Amino acid sequence: MATKKPLEFTLDVICYPLLFVFMAWVVFWVETRFKVNLNYLGILPQKIEGLRGVIFAPFIHSSLKHLFNNSIPLVVLGTALFYFYRTIRWKVFFLGFVLTGLLTWLIGRPAFHIGGSGIVYLLASFLFFKGIFSKQYQLTALALVVVFVYGSLLWYLFPIDPKISWEGHLSGFLVGLVLALLFKKNPVENKKFEWEKDTYKEEEDEFMNYFDEDGNFIELPPQEELIEETEAPAGEELETKKRVSIIYTYKKSSKPDSEL
Repeated sequence: MATKKPLEFTLDVICYPLLFVFMAWVVFWVETRFKVNLNYLGILPQKIEGLRGVIFAPFIHSSLKHLFNNSIPLVVLGTALFYFYRTIRWKVFFLGFVLTGLLTWLIGRPAFHIGGSGIVYLLASFLFFKGIFSKQYQLTALALVVVFVYGSLLWYLFPIDPKISWEGHLSGFLVGLVLALLFKKNPVENKKFEWEKDTYKEEEDEFMNYFDEDGNFIELPPQEELIEETEAPAGEELETKKRVSIIYTYKKSSKPDSEL
């Protein structure tokens, strides 16, 4: 079985999330510069022409605030996905991208649904549930960070504001959960300490020499002089060699700090 390589930060980890956000900003600039409204390219539920929004809607935003609020989490969560889940990142991203749009098209209200917030919920949901299901400390820690930073997103899964596409949020959340269940393999190696390995031998561990059988800390006695004798050649006296081991013991000074 091939061993998993340790995680290393590479340029593509952040470049792809930045590219996605950059495309959204370019679209917004085009709308502003040429005074055009591309909302009609958003997701229009239960309408055939509304299916084009599955591809275009995440890049279209209604205002600068709307775009800015989505940009930061898209970069942060996207980078986390591409770093920790690099073996499945493209599958998660593309499947999530399409399925989130299709589910929004199925359950959404009869209005144009635009913005990248559905992708934000997709990423947050996947990173959280996958981290919890993995039972791997690095991924679980990542899941807790996502909850700590973006836990407030949970409120917008419900219709608390008629101007917000809660259907898109809910779709991304549900798709992220499904993908976390679908991709069961953990991409991060479970590292073991030396004492957790099967080859560990307590009697060969120098650190364990500082503890007695009851687990109490003890100070090792000073090592005695080790005397090595060598056989002398014929006609010569026996030569004795001594190897002295010196142990340094550091004690805290009794002088005030000002006198040190």
